[in-house]
Amino acid sequence: MPESNKYSFFRILDPNMKSKILLECPVFTVEAALLAAEYGADRLELCSSVAEGGETPGPGLFKYLKRRLSIPIFVMIRPKGGDFVYSDVEIEVMQEEIRIFTSLGADGFVFGALKPDGSVNSRACKLLVKSAGPIPCTFHRAVDASNDIYLALEEIIDCGFKRVLTSGGKNSVGEGVEVINELLNQAKDRIIVIPGGGMKPELVEPLRKTGFLKEIHAGCKMIRRSENRYHDQGVQFNSSPLDPNSLLTVDKDLMVAFRKEIG
Repeated sequence: MPESNKYSFFRILDPNMKSKILLECPVFTVEAALLAAEYGADRLELCSSVAEGGETPGPGLFKYLKRRLSIPIFVMIRPKGGDFVYSDVEIEVMQEEIRIFTSLGADGFVFGALKPDGSVNSRACKLLVKSAGPIPCTFHRAVDASNDIYLALEEIIDCGFKRVLTSGGKNSVGEGVEVINELLNQAKDRIIVIPGGGMKPELVEPLRKTGFLKEIHAGCKMIRRSENRYHDQGVQFNSSPLDPNSLLTVDKDLMVAFRKEIG
């Protein structure tokens, strides 16, 4: 982004003043959800299919967690993996999923849709935001796959989203810190820009400098050994690179490190 761009300036802050930052954790299993809440997550993003980067979770899991937990749960609405270009039928499915999870008490929704040329599919997004009614919506990392991340931010704001999750158009927040800071400053208080995707505790401080950092998104993932002791080497049920006897869960030490950084 050129230095001459009107969004390139930064808000001047008292360097000793640090506001509390909310920690959102994406979770894919009941174990991870319960542990993330126990270890200090302020909000969960509930998904299925970690291999696809997140798809719509099952309503049974959601209902169980709403009974057990007091923190907000935002629900991923994504009918398929791969890209973020959806047919009219898939958009209808997404609307139906929003209606179902609304009836079950969803605190927020997470989704995003692009056109084949990489621009934001504003028509589809406005339909979905409208389906959510007063429930806040987050535009997820589909923004990182857009053809112009700065223009996409303006379109996302226009669609009525309250938040946008981004790694700055890069594979990870570490690579995209500079762009994320530009997006934070561009957005100001019009929408919450949430850094996410390979987020690390040491990246919090570099992202505070605009004064607009309010939330972060961190999986705090770790692998633990399954209790299963038998595996038929000739049978494989998925393409996951993980050992079939390994399970994805939450790293308590990493959660503690994030809490220390964000207050």
